[in-house]
Amino acid sequence: MKRLFSIISLLIILVLVIGVVGCSQEKIPTTQPTSQVREPVKVTSPEPADEPTKKTIVKETANTAVSSVKEFNVVATQWKFDPGTIKVKQGDKVKLMIKSEDVPHGFRLADFDISERLNPGETVNVEFTADKKGTFNFFCSVPCGAGHGTMKGQLVVE
Repeated sequence: MKRLFSIISLLIILVLVIGVVGCSQEKIPTTQPTSQVREPVKVTSPEPADEPTKKTIVKETANTAVSSVKEFNVVATQWKFDPGTIKVKQGDKVKLMIKSEDVPHGFRLADFDISERLNPGETVNVEFTADKKGTFNFFCSVPCGAGHGTMKGQLVVE
């Protein structure tokens, strides 16, 4: 009986040792894992936002050959635009950076379908292609005081 008890005890200890050793070892997979090749993710920073006081409007006309970019700073004050005349060549891309310095104004260039509100201290960027020849009037489209009706200018496309 003592001998039977010793054999059972030895078997129990052997089972416990095998169980502990078996649990602590890393299991080896029976099949090869399939590796997936993933393309690296391109992380880009967002474009810096325009200043809160700037607005960009782009007007493009189809089938237009752009020969060069002409940039103009335009200042709106009671009751004029400075410069009052803007000259470009047909096909030029035109960029107007328009700023009101005193009260709310507007900028309307109907022949190029442009109409913008100009708030004091803010710059509005307007881009378009001068795709037709001629002299085109622009004017203030927001009532700005007694001289509002005389606040005009011209775009000359040669």
